[in-house]
Amino acid sequence: MNTQMAAKLARFQRPELSLPYLNGVDDAVIAALFGLTADEYRSLRADFAEQAGSTAADLLAEPGFAEQVDRIPFGTGAHVAVLGESSAADRLSWFEILRHLIALRRPDDAITFTNLAVSGATTTQTLKGLAALGFRRPDWVLCQLGANDAQRLGADGPRVVSAEEMARNLTLLHDEGVRLTDARWIWITPHDMDEQRIASFPPFQQAQISWRAKDHEETARTLRDRPEPVIDTLAVTRPSSGHQLFEPDGVHLTPAGQAAVARTVVSSLATLP
Repeated sequence: MNTQMAAKLARFQRPELSLPYLNGVDDAVIAALFGLTADEYRSLRADFAEQAGSTAADLLAEPGFAEQVDRIPFGTGAHVAVLGESSAADRLSWFEILRHLIALRRPDDAITFTNLAVSGATTTQTLKGLAALGFRRPDWVLCQLGANDAQRLGADGPRVVSAEEMARNLTLLHDEGVRLTDARWIWITPHDMDEQRIASFPPFQQAQISWRAKDHEETARTLRDRPEPVIDTLAVTRPSSGHQLFEPDGVHLTPAGQAAVARTVVSSLATLP
């Protein structure tokens, strides 16, 4: 495995979450899965944390942004967790940026962040592992799921998880998650995607899988119909020639794309009572 591929895997994959029996193992075991030494793996994680922190610092320098962070209603000592897929598991994700924003702006609040997102996870898989949320007992749950449910077999074949099954799973996730934790629940829609990049990305062509933006729109509509607060990230991630929001695969966001989502998440959280 080349260095570039190892770095990409380490950025998006958290094996200790996707393979729960690895929980508690030392860095050397996880690093070996990426073809890295423990020191190389730790160095990559530190680099990602530094990048996320730097993005947070840049956002705080934008006019009015720091005041929005101040208004996010996470109380002193609160525990905030995220359930999700690669969009949140990404070590440069909006959630990791949010972690750094709070640490930089509100260090005395001692707010804890736990990333439980698993790259590639569907709502069905997340539902099966929901007991982990009960062990953590967060005060807030931010949930961003649905993109992997909408993966299609072939260019426009059937979805991996139907829209109806996904809607059922979302209800179960919320109801059981709140029962286990009594947490305040916030939905975050899947971000948009670049269909042209997806269609021309060789690994997706070889695997004969695809995504359609219309499916993410449907997921967003399903979430908007729910009574819980919803943060919509579709509009800020529309593909555009003037903005480099997507990695070459057209599915994952670049650091700039994650920063755009972080802005939206912060501005929306700041309006909550």
